[in-house]
Amino acid sequence: VQLQASGGGSVQAEESLTLSCTASGSVSRVKFWAWYRQGLGNQRELVAITRTGTDTNYADSVKGRFTISRDNVAKTVYLQMNSLKPEDTAVYYCNADVIDNDDYDAGDFDGVDYWGKGTQVTVSS
Repeated sequence: VQLQASGGGSVQAEESLTLSCTASGSVSRVKFWAWYRQGLGNQRELVAITRTGTDTNYADSVKGRFTISRDNVAKTVYLQMNSLKPEDTAVYYCNADVIDNDDYDAGDFDGVDYWGKGTQVTVSS
């Protein structure tokens, strides 16, 4: 199983970006998706998480500006980021709890945690 993130870039404050992350390989189910970020000199922090698509949670700093969504058929998660601020500058990582095909067939629904490589988001004032 691999997670591939894309969509990062450099934008001006108040502009928008959409990140996406797709799971590939022997993926049966994705139990939850999450986006984390790590700014220079900071610890990695949770930005948003979605379990069923309607069950979502956001960091206080992004509420009302960011929206996480998932496409179960495409095994993809998105992070729509609006009204970006310089303090949103960070490397963004996708994270997923995945049940692969072998585990699903064996009745093991615990899932395994996977991370994608980060994608850089830079917001200039």
